[in-house]
Amino acid sequence: MVQRSWAAGINDPEFWNPKIRSPTCFNEPAARTYLPHIIAKTRLALAGKSKAQISEAIGSALDTRELPAQEIGAMCYMMSKDGHLSDRDGHWHPHLMFFVPLTEAKAWGAGQPGSPVIGAPEPRERVTVFLVPVSKWSDGTADSREKN
Repeated sequence: MVQRSWAAGINDPEFWNPKIRSPTCFNEPAARTYLPHIIAKTRLALAGKSKAQISEAIGSALDTRELPAQEIGAMCYMMSKDGHLSDRDGHWHPHLMFFVPLTEAKAWGAGQPGSPVIGAPEPRERVTVFLVPVSKWSDGTADSREKN
C-alpha cells in the first residue's frame, strides 16, 4: 500500500503534508494488526477530522479493542525509491519497520551509540515503531546516500 501523511504519529510536523507517499509492504501480522490502525486514521482524515479528533477516536478504538494491539512479528518493508517520506528527507533510505506494543526504545538498543536502529514510540497509538536501514533498494541497487 502507499501510506499518506496521516499514517505518521499524530505529533509529526508533516501530518498533513499532501506530498507524502510511503510505499509499504506489510507482512501478515502487520496486515492484521497495524494496517487496521492506518485504515482507521485514513477514514477519519478523509472525513475531515482534526488531529485531536483522530487521536481521540484512535485511543477510544484501542480502549474498546475495536482496533487490535500489535501482534508479535508485525513489520513492513519500505524499500521503494519512489517514496517521499518527508520534505526534509525525501525518500530517505531503504528500511524495515517493526511494530511492537508501546515500549521503551532504548530497551531494544534504538538510538544508542553505534546502533543503526531508530525507535519511534507513539504513546497515543500505543505502539513503538523501530526503523532499521538496509543497504539496497527494492530494485537491488545500493543505497548510495550517506547515512543520516
